Amino acid sequence: MALQGPEELGEQVEEPEDLDDQDASSISPAEEITLPPGPGGEDEPEEALLLPWDRFSTWLHCICVVGFDLELGQAVEDENNPNSFSLFQKTSICYLSFPDSNSGCLGDTQFCFRFRQGSNRKPSLGCFLETTDRDAPPCLKVRGHYYGYVYFRQVRDKSLKRGYFQKSLVLISKLPYVTFFHSLLKIMAPEYFEKQEPCLEAGQSENLPYLSVCLYLSVCLSLSLYLPVCLYLPTCLSVSTYLSVCLYLPTCLSVCLCFYPVFFHIQMLWELVLLGEALVVMAPSPAESSDTVLALVSCISPLRYCSDFRPYFTIHDSEFKEYTTRTQAPPSVILGVTNPFFAKTLQHWPHIIRIGDMKQAGEMAKQMKVKKLKNLKTLDSKPGVYTAYKPYLNKDEDIIKQLQKGVQQKRPSAAQNAIIRRYFLELTQSFMIPLERYVASLMPLQKSISPWKSPPQLRPFIQQDFMKTLEKAGPQLTSRLKGDWIGLYRHFLKSSNFDGWFRNRRREMTQKLEALHLEALCEEDLQQRVQKHSEVETVDLVLKLKDKLTQAEREQLPVRPGTVAKLRAHIEAVILALPEDLQGILHKPSTP
Repeated sequence: MALQGPEELGEQVEEPEDLDDQDASSISPAEEITLPPGPGGEDEPEEALLLPWDRFSTWLHCICVVGFDLELGQAVEDENNPNSFSLFQKTSICYLSFPDSNSGCLGDTQFCFRFRQGSNRKPSLGCFLETTDRDAPPCLKVRGHYYGYVYFRQVRDKSLKRGYFQKSLVLISKLPYVTFFHSLLKIMAPEYFEKQEPCLEAGQSENLPYLSVCLYLSVCLSLSLYLPVCLYLPTCLSVSTYLSVCLYLPTCLSVCLCFYPVFFHIQMLWELVLLGEALVVMAPSPAESSDTVLALVSCISPLRYCSDFRPYFTIHDSEFKEYTTRTQAPPSVILGVTNPFFAKTLQHWPHIIRIGDMKQAGEMAKQMKVKKLKNLKTLDSKPGVYTAYKPYLNKDEDIIKQLQKGVQQKRPSAAQNAIIRRYFLELTQSFMIPLERYVASLMPLQKSISPWKSPPQLRPFIQQDFMKTLEKAGPQLTSRLKGDWIGLYRHFLKSSNFDGWFRNRRREMTQKLEALHLEALCEEDLQQRVQKHSEVETVDLVLKLKDKLTQAEREQLPVRPGTVAKLRAHIEAVILALPEDLQGILHKPSTP
């Protein structure tokens, strides 16, 4: 048995450019979702030039099967893209695809891991996914990492020498769509483990080759935290027959369960993630480790978490020495671990979260005080938060009482989850609104934009000026919480999360200035202006306008509809007013 490679894939694997995995509990699908075209739709010209695997690999980089060998340990048994990783990366994937030996995961387990792409990898997603990534919410932007989505099965088998069947089916992708790939694995993996047959089949030309199940995803790419996802399951018997099912795929499944053992401290955890502090999550299994880390990263959504995070981290990871050294302060990263060895190796880290067995979380959680790191010896047995951190904001007792009441009344997990996510969203928005308002004030006035001068520059971000705005227009306008908001902002302005957010906002605003400048040019009578200039000056103007046009198309500047076409028409009119020899030169395409 072998997983099928690129040449064996069907043609219809170009559809998943609209994937997403956010929670849609607060948005009506009928209002927000734009239905994707059915199978057999026309390809975009640039997409038509791509081979099937070129399209497919932009969203699913590799599929492999990792098994256990008595002599070699974990080893890749099958791989549909054998040359996708170096030997060192494959070794790392093997260790990350199995639960730690101390975890003892019997049955089926799903979790995910994350690792660096490497300097030799191009960050490009491919032409038809670049637009989707550009328009995606900040928290779902693709960065220089791969995600590994694992479905691990361990069952007793007396026919095997070791007495156990142990194997993982792993999907590796650049896309951080956790719930989608976990949902996909729930379809693929049981079928694969049962039949031991290829999980990619060359289906008919109108079907995605997933066990005769076609997946079409369409998502409204907005800055909202809660985004709907539509899943279409066309039958393999008739292309014209569709079973349309609307599913809600949250960023993290059972977020409330992830925070359950420590929900008395969720506000403090929000501060630690917001400030990019070094965090270690110790959990009994990779599933609980990865779910908790992902829940922490998403708790500041829609703000993008800009530091590194590893949902499942082992001693075999390539960054093990980098992240465990004592010669320097711990880096800004969130690590999820299961091996008790880390209790000793990482005891110098400032913030440690111990998660107990979530399967036993049916009883009422007890109030757990924050423990100081000197009590680390009890870390192996007692869940809690180990830190000397003092929160800037006063504890919100209302959210704690609301969650406690939910536990007492056995409120469904989905409802508890919605309460926590809404609380985090409102808290993040209250914190970010003053920053958004101040940064917007750095934008030059539109009347200062002249078509014949370079676009004006943004005014600099001055911390003292921003702090002064908090007196009358601070978070107190939208949040009931009291505390040292000023101290929290001062700390945040030094963090990687602020740096990443401000870089993105500055880029957006600079592009807006370029767009306004381009629109101002289009409103000018260029033909009348060039009559007052020499041919050399006119040629220079045409070249500059062509550069502006190239920039507008390359960067997809946010211009009004028709602006680019209008500018192109202006350029053509100016060229036609020149002598024929110059026209021929200017009509030649510029060489890159």
